[in-house]
Amino acid sequence: MRIALFTDTYLPQTNGVARTLHRLAGHLHRRGIEHLLFTPKSAPEEHFADPVRPIASIPFFLYPECRLALPGMSSIQQELRSFRPDLLHMATPFNIGLYGLRYAQKQNLPHVASYHTHFDRYLQYYRMRRIIPLYWKYMKWFHRSCDAILAPSRETEATLRSHGFTRLRLWSRGIDCGLFTPEKRSGQVRERYGITAPVVLLYVGRIAPEKDIPTLLTAMRQLPESTAAAVHLLVVGDGPLLPELRAQAPRNVTFTGGKHGEELAELYASADVFVFPSSTETFGNVVLEAMASGLPVIAAGAGGTTDLVLSGVTGSLFEPHHPGELVKEICTMADQPEQRMAMGREGRRLALGRSWEHIFDGLIRDYEEVIENRRLKNRTGIFTA
Repeated sequence: MRIALFTDTYLPQTNGVARTLHRLAGHLHRRGIEHLLFTPKSAPEEHFADPVRPIASIPFFLYPECRLALPGMSSIQQELRSFRPDLLHMATPFNIGLYGLRYAQKQNLPHVASYHTHFDRYLQYYRMRRIIPLYWKYMKWFHRSCDAILAPSRETEATLRSHGFTRLRLWSRGIDCGLFTPEKRSGQVRERYGITAPVVLLYVGRIAPEKDIPTLLTAMRQLPESTAAAVHLLVVGDGPLLPELRAQAPRNVTFTGGKHGEELAELYASADVFVFPSSTETFGNVVLEAMASGLPVIAAGAGGTTDLVLSGVTGSLFEPHHPGELVKEICTMADQPEQRMAMGREGRRLALGRSWEHIFDGLIRDYEEVIENRRLKNRTGIFTA
């Protein structure tokens, strides 16, 4: 197989889409599968090794981590003609992804799209509700010719099906349980941030409206005095709301800024409970990272995280946007150290069964099936779903 990938976000950006595609490219290389990856270039000084093909770009106003490639796409067409892909995979539905879609349609090539982001839910946080119907109209148009639509969770799959999408397949996410492990727990984290409270709560993610961090901070302010004295929240990440939320945070909340790699793994392992208020996730990579690190999870009961968090088993779920409900869950978790440890062990056990190798090999099998189904369709005129 020769695979052409199209994405509007890639490393050095740190979102889940970029990291997943980087891992996928590495796996395709290890499996000996030829591939090219087309992505906007974030800065002139950036340099990419094969198989990445960067294109000059500007930020997308709604979500700066996605880039809008500038005109001059003839070079992509020349590369594709020379490469002769067997399948095209669009990881984002805008700009670069749109070019990949048009090329696939024009050349009558097998093509799939992966759905990574609930942009319709983001629009609610950016006061753009009125264009949500237009968003879904565009998404249906973009995906209508795809041989398969890859959803990262059962929740996302159900959402897409409710909007009339067909040819859906599950493409879940994996975890590096060697990087994220309870063995990296360290008392230096408490010393570094001056934490004396017995229970460390942790949030990891983008500091942006769609993550609903204000609900978490409101809950921290509403905690009973005894619980407030017993917990300390570390907020790990960067984003447009960081200065504002840092200024509003109560004393038992510390913002660390963005962290990566070993330092991030140490933060996970050194916490006691992971708290995630976002209801806009299609999967929730950070939730799986927390589980691999041996943490129980308190999460909003909506979005892809509901595929991961089993209430009473690996953590608990609360009603999204309801700080009072989150307060109850934090109080319960803070008062039950043995239950926290049991949930953390179960989360780790489940994470161990989600290797990236298994996930990506499943995707490769989907690629093979799509290519074969298209051959049958072209030969007989009958589509095999």
